[in-house]
Amino acid sequence: MKKLLTLEIGMGADVHGHDYTKAAVRAVSDAIRHSSLTLFYSYGHPDDMDIELTIAVPSPEQIDEKEVAKALPYGNVAVRSVLGGLNDTGMGGAEDIVLANALVKVWLDTSNHRLQLV
Repeated sequence: MKKLLTLEIGMGADVHGHDYTKAAVRAVSDAIRHSSLTLFYSYGHPDDMDIELTIAVPSPEQIDEKEVAKALPYGNVAVRSVLGGLNDTGMGGAEDIVLANALVKVWLDTSNHRLQLV
């Protein structure tokens, strides 16, 4: 049975260029930057993690989900882009700002391991 082991939240911005994917990648980096998930190495199979990555931006259809998934070094990553984030269009064209939010949920099947989660 899979257990939710971590939940991380991050925010990223693209200040020049209004690039939703760049802001999303930065949000993922922000979410995981302060984590050292040594627990996954204790299980010996960090690539067995299932990762649910939700990205919120004002135009979700403009996200390159494959590029965003590359921001996570391990696991089976499923990206879902949803409506959210923030556009600031008051800077004038190329100087407009886009903010993205990232929610990273990491799951692992612990049923056949000596370390059991309850």
